[in-house]
Amino acid sequence: MKKEKHNHDHHDHEHNNEHEEGHSHEDHHGHDHKHGKHTLIISAVLFFVGVILHIVSRFITNDTIMMILNLIALVFAGTHVIFEGIEDTISSTIRKKKFTPNVHILMTLAAIGAVIIGDYKEAALLIIIFAGAHYLEEYAEGKSKKEIKKLLKLNPTKARRILEDGSIEIIDVNELKIGDKLKVLNGDQIPTDGIIISGESDINEASITGESIPRLKSINDEVFGSTMNGNGTFEMQVTKDSENTVFSKIVKLVGEAQTNISKTAVLIKKIEPIYVTAVILLTPFIYLFGRYILNWGSVDSFYRTMVFLIVASPCALAATDIPATLSAISNLAKNGVLFKGGSYLSNLSEIGAVAFDKTGTLTEGKPVVTDVYFAKEVNELDKQKYLDILVSMESKSNHPLATAIINYFDVTKKIEVEAENIIGVGLIANYKDKQYKIGKPTSYKTISKELVNVTHEYSNEGKTVVYFGVNEEVVLLIAIQDIPKESSKVAIDFLNKENVRTVMITGDAVKTGEAIGNKLGINEVIGNVLPEDKANIIKDLKTKYGVVAMLGDGVNDAPALVTADIGIAMGDGTDIAIDVADGVLMKNDLTKFVYTYKTSKKLRRIVWENIIFSMLVVLFLITINFFGKMEMPLAVLVHEGSTIVVILNGLRLLKRIKVWLNTLKKRIFFFNSFF
Repeated sequence: MKKEKHNHDHHDHEHNNEHEEGHSHEDHHGHDHKHGKHTLIISAVLFFVGVILHIVSRFITNDTIMMILNLIALVFAGTHVIFEGIEDTISSTIRKKKFTPNVHILMTLAAIGAVIIGDYKEAALLIIIFAGAHYLEEYAEGKSKKEIKKLLKLNPTKARRILEDGSIEIIDVNELKIGDKLKVLNGDQIPTDGIIISGESDINEASITGESIPRLKSINDEVFGSTMNGNGTFEMQVTKDSENTVFSKIVKLVGEAQTNISKTAVLIKKIEPIYVTAVILLTPFIYLFGRYILNWGSVDSFYRTMVFLIVASPCALAATDIPATLSAISNLAKNGVLFKGGSYLSNLSEIGAVAFDKTGTLTEGKPVVTDVYFAKEVNELDKQKYLDILVSMESKSNHPLATAIINYFDVTKKIEVEAENIIGVGLIANYKDKQYKIGKPTSYKTISKELVNVTHEYSNEGKTVVYFGVNEEVVLLIAIQDIPKESSKVAIDFLNKENVRTVMITGDAVKTGEAIGNKLGINEVIGNVLPEDKANIIKDLKTKYGVVAMLGDGVNDAPALVTADIGIAMGDGTDIAIDVADGVLMKNDLTKFVYTYKTSKKLRRIVWENIIFSMLVVLFLITINFFGKMEMPLAVLVHEGSTIVVILNGLRLLKRIKVWLNTLKKRIFFFNSFF
């Protein structure tokens, strides 16, 4: 299953709709960024021009000189804004085959009107402040793209390929093919994804996982492109094409975030041209109503109509969502969480339920020994001897449980034994005229009541029980389990407090799943689930609880990740899970999900603050203008100032949400965020 081929209805609809709006967004601001620096310089120059004008006005009474200076200021600040407004309006109108103006047009008409009635200073002030607010919005968008630029700088460009004769050639990373052998020297940037075939080294994987502590990698370990090699030297074999590496997928993921915007932003962008058109059509009626019904007079009617053009403009409304959303996405990227777009991040604040895969998502993904129980008749001297034999036997096995046992026990004496793996029974070895066996409980015919009771106790906790016996007599019982992550308890506790339904979906036995679920406090455990049934369970959850998020890491989670409203893959998961997901937790740390949820809630709150504030300002200014209490300079300051306030409010999301970390039994963390 490939991402480009999945056709789930809600995803396709959202992607198509929002992608189109994303282009609209780019059309509206596509050339802003290259002029941003110039706009800033012009704004600064014009500010000083304004100061000089104020000083000069005290000594010069020549109105012609004042008019010329104000018009120069207007042209300097307004050329970019005015031409952009005209250009975008024309291109949008042609593309959509209907009149599609933007807020720049209203500002342009208002400035022209001010010039017509001789208010040159007000015209210049209007355009200068509008240009300043415009630049601030560009700054917000530029900040949000800073992380993708950082990622691109980390992208490796060269590799040392080992030729058949053993010599080395330095080539471009794009020329690498699967199966190529590469040499990685100490301090090198690893050029692409692959496995180590000789040597070992500490590798800094911060660019992939966000973890600053280097990890020791040796033969058969996987390494990732863009990560940094430490002091060791090793050889590796390429396992992926350059466009399919984990790093390239991260870059693609962050890049997609720039064009996928939230539903609120989509709605605002649809309303904006309609709103602007309505204001333009209403403008002559305002003039006629004021002159002939309210008897304002021709000059006063025209003046108030120009003020109406300014204060009715939806400048602040247009900036309520996108700068805030992009700031939030940038914030999350810096904290190891990548989203494909604002729509998914915004939807996260509305979740009614979260479904989790068990293995690798809620748990560590590898079994560990949790309990060891010796039969009562075993003396202290024999205990260590049995453990030494046990570890020696397991060292001959490649079973995952063997690794758990070897890692758990300390060996005091290295014993050489030959172990035979008998299918359906377990490992059997002979040592000093005695037969030792490691196997599941059913491999023993007679078991004491004592051990039967302990076995039931551990089994009810979802643990796998292994017996170790001497001459068919069980002397040692070992319980093994894939244990929950510390971060899982944090996430579940937090979601429960937020009244979000938590559900575990696992292919394991119900008893095993419930054992983990009870430890974590999960509301519902669904076990014995086949991969193809996970998507159907997500559909049922959506019917019951509304917006549903799914977190998983495996190939079998892909259908469920696509079906969920927000699919989030774990960073250590499979490529296909990352491909189809809407977001990725770069470290398999569910506290990052807590942080993401908090960020999403804060984003939603800030957007609504901005919308309510911007519309109240517009209504207030329109009302005051009708009563003749609003002068143009004040209208400009208040209206454009509200746009700046809205953008600055959104920029707050660039700052990391404060996280208070408290330890309980060295495992439980509580997060509290406030700004």
